[in-house]
Amino acid sequence: MDFGAALLFPFQWLVSAIMVGLHNGLSALGMPAASGWTWTLSIIGLVLVIRAALIPVALQQVKTQRRMRLLQPELKKLQDKYKGQTDPLSRQAMAQEQMALYKAHGTNPFAACLPLLIQVPFFFALFTVLSGISTSANSGEGIGAMSHEQVVQFDESSFFGAPLSASLLHGTPEGGNVVAVWILSIVMILAMTAAQFVTQKHIMARSVSAESMAGPFMRQQKMMLYILPIVFGAGGIIFPIGVLIYWTTTNVWTMVQQFVLDPRSPWEAGPEISPGSAP
Repeated sequence: MDFGAALLFPFQWLVSAIMVGLHNGLSALGMPAASGWTWTLSIIGLVLVIRAALIPVALQQVKTQRRMRLLQPELKKLQDKYKGQTDPLSRQAMAQEQMALYKAHGTNPFAACLPLLIQVPFFFALFTVLSGISTSANSGEGIGAMSHEQVVQFDESSFFGAPLSASLLHGTPEGGNVVAVWILSIVMILAMTAAQFVTQKHIMARSVSAESMAGPFMRQQKMMLYILPIVFGAGGIIFPIGVLIYWTTTNVWTMVQQFVLDPRSPWEAGPEISPGSAP
């Protein structure tokens, strides 16, 4: 086992253990153990467990967004101070003053990425677990906390006719519905990228003013707003259906969460918090 695999193993075991626990619970409630719906609901339940555990991080993210709103007048003054100065020393000085401003007010514009970064190892763990399902099923082995019997069940299960272990790039297992795989994959890729775009657009609208959009940092943010959905959309062709279900569900959760935790119109009148205090 190489270093990367060893690093990912605890996450693989945890992800598969949560799925197996949810699957066993649903089976105990009367759902067929080998049903694709049972395994699909287990994947969705995995998202709910992980995202519920991340709620404190999400609340901190919203606090950061609100602090960023309060900092916009001072950031605008800083941009005006260095307006037209494109030499390396001026750009470095501006960046240092920006970071000092963030530090003084206890905020960090990159904190908005924290929930996504925390999810990355779980996402890759699920990807490796589901990608190895067919191999484990044929070799007579289990994978993570999943027994060989459960691996075979998962490998043979489908959602709307599409095998959960199938993907656009790596094809469909023998007997699988190729058309269903294509339709379901495309629908979920569009749904997850749309949800991600709407979420990022919402965050940007509530974190920066119109005047600050001209800054170099925000130009980079605007580029990422369009680049990330394209990257994840393109990556969706290698994701098994089960992973697409996970990623679509978590992106929809994030979108709804943003509107629930920070539903107000951006740049509404009136102070929210004092810069030095938590909202």
